[in-house]
Amino acid sequence: MKLITRNGKLWITFYHQSKRYRRSLGLDDNKANRALATNKILPEIIYKLNSGMFFDKETTIPTVSEYALTSFALHEHHRKASTKYDYTTSLRLHIAPRLGKKRLDRIKPSDIALWQNELLQTLTPRRVRNVRAVLNTFFEDAIRDEIIDKNPVSKVKLPKIEKVDVTPFTMDETKRIIENAEGDLQTFCALGFFTGMRSGEMIGLRWEDVDFERGEISIKRAIKMGVVSTPKTQSSIRTIDILDPLMPYLKAQYERTGEEGAYVFLNKNGEHYYDIKRIRDTRWKKLLKKLGIEYRTIYQMRHTFATVMIENGEDILWVSHMLGHTDTSMTLQMYAKYRKQKDKKRAAFLADVL
Repeated sequence: MKLITRNGKLWITFYHQSKRYRRSLGLDDNKANRALATNKILPEIIYKLNSGMFFDKETTIPTVSEYALTSFALHEHHRKASTKYDYTTSLRLHIAPRLGKKRLDRIKPSDIALWQNELLQTLTPRRVRNVRAVLNTFFEDAIRDEIIDKNPVSKVKLPKIEKVDVTPFTMDETKRIIENAEGDLQTFCALGFFTGMRSGEMIGLRWEDVDFERGEISIKRAIKMGVVSTPKTQSSIRTIDILDPLMPYLKAQYERTGEEGAYVFLNKNGEHYYDIKRIRDTRWKKLLKKLGIEYRTIYQMRHTFATVMIENGEDILWVSHMLGHTDTSMTLQMYAKYRKQKDKKRAAFLADVL
């Protein structure tokens, strides 16, 4: 039996019946605690090992599903409602069926790899990464609680994901989509193409957020799977401009739902949309098919706004703010190729200094 230190804490490592074990003593690594461990704790552990009593406490190590509840509670007060929903859904649908009943200390990297491969058969690599992050949090919390001493998730490579596919609509397609959309879908499309708002932000928009006099929209919330929460990031909470082409569509929508004094977009029951899927599956897909336009996700309206503005020389700082990006580097990373300056003579300023 050997005394070791990990992250400033005392641990023991030993072999029992050809299997290696590591356990935390729950003590800081200092001279007094090392003496206590050497003279008292280790002899007691050796006695319990020989008598078979030591492993009685092993039954207290929780399963993944059991510890998930503790992990959720630890992060309860700083997670958005949408994040909580995503984490519980990930546990219920993708983690618990395969790993939920396994004890935390019994899961090996090979178990994680096989589980991940299984998920990749039905989920996108990006979604698998998100689900895996949930499981990773469980293990990291358990390590901090000194229940286990290693995280098998960290031993397995992340699935590769393709670069974000930016396939914006052409100006002609944009015009045809807006002109042929009916009712509130027309306003919805105009809002997407002329502001770059995320789809969840659009269905979460309330009339109190729209200032016609100042020509501004305050983005304060988003809706996903029925959960109303703050937007994606802190920088996503922003005030953006109402461009002139958008104004008549917003005013037309106000005639439809403004008297309700609540959400800008309401379903047939007079309630906010539960999720963007309801618009996508029932109306968006049908509109594109009717117009003979290749299907693209609603999110491509956001990409279209960004690319059109950048192609036409709008200030990158303004575009970045409209999109709610953390900084311009994120905007440039995604849309740099759309910055065209064909007529600009490169380094012309040098003629004045050389």
